[in-house]
Amino acid sequence: MKRTNIAGTSPYEPVIGFSRAVRIGNVVHVSGTGPVGAEELGAAEQTRVVLGLIEKALSQAGAGFEDVVRTRMFIARAEDWEEIGRAHGEVFGEIRPAATMVVAALLNPKWRVEIEAEAVVAE
Repeated sequence: MKRTNIAGTSPYEPVIGFSRAVRIGNVVHVSGTGPVGAEELGAAEQTRVVLGLIEKALSQAGAGFEDVVRTRMFIARAEDWEEIGRAHGEVFGEIRPAATMVVAALLNPKWRVEIEAEAVVAE
């Protein structure tokens, strides 16, 4: 099966050794995506920035939000869950992928959210 690595713009990619996304066959895995460059924004705005980066990676892999079957949201502050959840729902309210939200320490202490996604592209 063909593997395609999709590079992003994160300064951490070459240091850690990862791709923004990887497509294997009709499955696209999007790495945990943080709000790089948007650290000063609020939780909902950071979520929208992250979703924009994910959308770009999906597009480069030949997929779209409608193909997403799973998201994982890592949030730095439990009290942000509703704000982040509503921003996630702006994109996925009709699509309704399986989703998980976990409170965790994030790579950058100014990040409020990091999201990863998995998509399955119709054959």
